[in-house]
Amino acid sequence: MTRQHDVVVVGGGNAGISLAARLRRLGCPDVCVVTPDQDHLYRPLLNFVAGGQAPFDRLTRPMRDVLPEGCTWEASPAVSVDADAREVTLASGTRLGYTDLVLAPGLEPDIAATPGLGEAMDLGWSRTSYLRDTVEATWDAIRGTESGRVVFTVPPEPAPAGGTALKPLFLACDLWRARGVLGSIDVHLVTPYDAVLDLPFVDRHLEPALERFGVTVHHRATVAGVDARGRTVTVASDNGTRDLDDVSWASVVPHYRAPEWVRPFAGEHPAGLVDVDPETLAHRSVPRLWSLGDVADTGTRPSGGALRRQVAILADNVQAARTGRPLQRYDGYTVIPITVDRRRLLLAEFDRHGTPAPSISAVDLTVPRRPLWFFDRYVEPVVYYRRLLKGKV
Repeated sequence: MTRQHDVVVVGGGNAGISLAARLRRLGCPDVCVVTPDQDHLYRPLLNFVAGGQAPFDRLTRPMRDVLPEGCTWEASPAVSVDADAREVTLASGTRLGYTDLVLAPGLEPDIAATPGLGEAMDLGWSRTSYLRDTVEATWDAIRGTESGRVVFTVPPEPAPAGGTALKPLFLACDLWRARGVLGSIDVHLVTPYDAVLDLPFVDRHLEPALERFGVTVHHRATVAGVDARGRTVTVASDNGTRDLDDVSWASVVPHYRAPEWVRPFAGEHPAGLVDVDPETLAHRSVPRLWSLGDVADTGTRPSGGALRRQVAILADNVQAARTGRPLQRYDGYTVIPITVDRRRLLLAEFDRHGTPAPSISAVDLTVPRRPLWFFDRYVEPVVYYRRLLKGKV
């Protein structure tokens, strides 16, 4: 038996919940959210937990508490979509019919893509702020380190807000400097970019900060493998490979990919991202199918800030497509908040071409400031739960 809904949204993260709420506020009478998650994770706090600036119990809230009023919740994962029949099949066997379908399941960590990484995690010396199971262990490692070699990574795209992987590095280095042990710690950063993030207007602030902390940066590089028992991280770059031996611990962000069941709607992206028009967020070839967030191939670097515009545009476009109105266009705006020490933060705002796209002109938000750190750590979570997840922003 098929249960019919007007709009089915697959995903219970920021993208799915915010969009469902926005659709309800625009008058959509029947929105069904599909997610097996029993709690909702506020991802931006993960890095602050890893850096010792937020408690772990602030990361989640029960899914029932953030589900928009009037929405139906299907707590079984989606396993397939029949676009011709306009049906989503769940692991429970339930089939959901839809008028419009939105894919927002996020990305899945592909730990196996980095040989040896899984074993290193099992042995406890590799951990990352990107995984909730290892985020507290990251802080334990940071506060317990007084000497040795430590490796941090910026993940290659696609990744959930990849540039924010710099936060734990800067929070750690500033702590070690304050404790007087930084000089005894050999800190390495592996980044896939020519510069730090290949955003010149931001790199001009990040590079001096890294130099100040004595961080060795490996450019155009990724972690090719990990010798879990030998405690070696192999770094591959344009200049070949280099082994970083005797690693005390490593914060290696895994590669990410789209869920396998999404692949029929992927284009040529190697990570299987949903093949949408990057401006309208409509699928290029499948009618009434939309996507946003990390899993959508929008040609920009994913972030929670990017979702604010994507949600507003996609919700309006669902309505516009039904009435024949012109569709709104998304310019690829995204924002990456990066701490440069334990009390200052900068905002990198740009479009899909890497061109600066500041939200305000009166103040240069790429200059690290204490008020920005305070906003990101304390104000943004309030805005998130009271405004974003309710479709008001």
